[in-house]
Amino acid sequence: MNQMTAGERRRWPLVPGDLLRAAALLSVVVSTFTDGFIGFALFMLVLGGVMVPRALGAPAVLDVAYCAMLLFGAWAAQLDWYRRVGWLDVVVHACATGLVAAIGYVAARRLRLFSTDQPRGGVWLVTVCLGMTLAVLWEFGEWLGHAFLDEHIQVGYDDTMGDLVAGLAGSVVAALLLASRLPARRR
Repeated sequence: MNQMTAGERRRWPLVPGDLLRAAALLSVVVSTFTDGFIGFALFMLVLGGVMVPRALGAPAVLDVAYCAMLLFGAWAAQLDWYRRVGWLDVVVHACATGLVAAIGYVAARRLRLFSTDQPRGGVWLVTVCLGMTLAVLWEFGEWLGHAFLDEHIQVGYDDTMGDLVAGLAGSVVAALLLASRLPARRR
């Protein structure tokens, strides 16, 4: 590992996801002026979320897909696309939950919460469990948002169950992709 001398500054080269992070920052400003506190709160959550893969040094493909999905999902909510396109909510929940689960797995590895010599089954289990836990927390957040901030946030039994099934499907796909990228474990 390279040691920096006293006169050197650490450089953070731009990565493709940084354009999406800039778009998230711009979205905070735009949505604050157009939608007030709710828009501000939503895009501040997105801005915080899109910083995670940068902090982790996540692979560029995962970084871009994750950031793009968070931005798309938030703008779809702001522009009422979920009400106009019935199936969009389920697709966004599947894709976003899968990507969040993958970032969660990368974070857990970077934080050394488990062995780096984890078998594929372990990768699959950790990723699916992270995804489902986060999907449940997401649904709690939707309910809290509906109850205390904005009654236009869609909640209800069918919506919640559909979102959780979609989250499980997205988590399973993410887990399979992550596990398939690992080299075969030596005995």
